[in-house]
Amino acid sequence: MPFARPRILYVTDLAYRARGRRYCDEDIFLTSRLREEFDLALCHPRDAAALLDGFDAVVVRNSGPVREYKAAYDAFRERAAERGTRVYNQLTGRADMLGKQYLLDLTAAGFPVIPTVDRAEDLHLLPVADEYVVKPRLGADSAGLRIVPAAGVPRALGDAADLLVQPRVDFAYEVSFYFVDHDYQYALHAPHPDRRWQLEPYDATVADLDFARRFIEWEDLNPYLSLDALDEPVRDAFVTALRTALRRLLAT
Repeated sequence: MPFARPRILYVTDLAYRARGRRYCDEDIFLTSRLREEFDLALCHPRDAAALLDGFDAVVVRNSGPVREYKAAYDAFRERAAERGTRVYNQLTGRADMLGKQYLLDLTAAGFPVIPTVDRAEDLHLLPVADEYVVKPRLGADSAGLRIVPAAGVPRALGDAADLLVQPRVDFAYEVSFYFVDHDYQYALHAPHPDRRWQLEPYDATVADLDFARRFIEWEDLNPYLSLDALDEPVRDAFVTALRTALRRLLAT
């Protein structure tokens, strides 16, 4: 007997501790809304490859840095590709889904990003700064990130193939733009540099959105959505857009 509703495997790490954020609260809310339309089960990233066959599509959400479960994630990607599993975000993404290589690619392509290199012999290509950021190629949520004085960067980088270097930039504030597929949903910013996870709504201009759209093809693996920072109409609109995107994926 066929199932009456599409079956979604929702991959997340509910126990992951992120500074200033509660992944589990966001995923509990979002899955409660998705269940109104889909049959849904949650699993840890380490279990995803073994469970794929029982579902019509997979949603990958707040799972923490991939480097913490790299072998399991590689097995998931391989298994999903073998069986043609529908995955959201799609596994064709070029950003955090594949680590921080996109920072090097965007730098090389001349995008307006913080210049990034991954080899000691390329340090001369970076702007001169008093301090530099050294971080793992497969990092996320500032895991493994270090602030290093200029003189110590060559030693910090050494012969490692999994580290990136950028000049340290003191931000006035950060802005995050949220899209579902290519459709803009909302923007949030952190007006207090010492509380970068305390986000507030940001009124994006046309110029802001033109800038953001240059980057949305570099899809992210699991951006925290900060749904608790939104008012109810904006939050409901996002949920509606996500449902629509999943229906569109299931129809392919």
